[in-house]
Amino acid sequence: MAQQATPVRSARLGRIIGQEPQAVSGVVLLLPHGEEYSDRRPSTVLAAASVRALGRRLARAGRDEGLVTHVVHYRSRGWNGSEAQLARDASWAADEVVRRYGDVPVCLAGIGMGGRAALHAAGHEAVTAVLALAPWLPEDDVAAAPEPVKQLAGRRAMIVHGTDDQRSDPELSFRLAQRAKKANRDICRFEVHTDGHWLHQHRDEVHALAEDFVLGALFGRAFSRPVEDAFAAPPPLGLRMPLAAGFGRSLRR
Repeated sequence: MAQQATPVRSARLGRIIGQEPQAVSGVVLLLPHGEEYSDRRPSTVLAAASVRALGRRLARAGRDEGLVTHVVHYRSRGWNGSEAQLARDASWAADEVVRRYGDVPVCLAGIGMGGRAALHAAGHEAVTAVLALAPWLPEDDVAAAPEPVKQLAGRRAMIVHGTDDQRSDPELSFRLAQRAKKANRDICRFEVHTDGHWLHQHRDEVHALAEDFVLGALFGRAFSRPVEDAFAAPPPLGLRMPLAAGFGRSLRR
């Protein structure tokens, strides 16, 4: 009896979160956390849970602007070294957005390993904005090439990291932001004091910050004063901007 070939997995976009607008004018691709090495198929429910609450908030806030949000379902849960599989899946998802919706601006928004994927895939021609929440980054290694940053040129980029993150070293995201700032002034980084990897302790503030950034970067809405200041401030000030308690309760609309 002939042995059956193992089916080839493919990445896919989850259903639109919330109500689909009449006309799509911008897309957020939500990139869940993953693992450093793994060929296992991701759990769709668990993976999406890390980004779905943010997706719902963005969908509500941007509906009148024509914003659509999708969770990206990876082929497998591992980054897998030089394969950078999650970043490849993010690039595929951006291609799929162009196929479905045409020439609309795309924001890649990821957490943990998904944040790393968002940063790597930023060079896609449809991507205009990148949001990396607690991005997992490898330790500096003199024998390995540093994380790339040139692909961030011409994009608005924001990194948000908890200072008590025990899973993804916040100092590594600061150092990456420092290098990226030399080639791209439109990058900022916020620190969430005392918060951990999943940013649960100050989730409302983090989601308000994400909303402020995404709607400003995709649709030209005025950024709140703290975000404006973070983009304008020279390093290290704009890369160690503290996220204030209660952020979002009195944002300009």
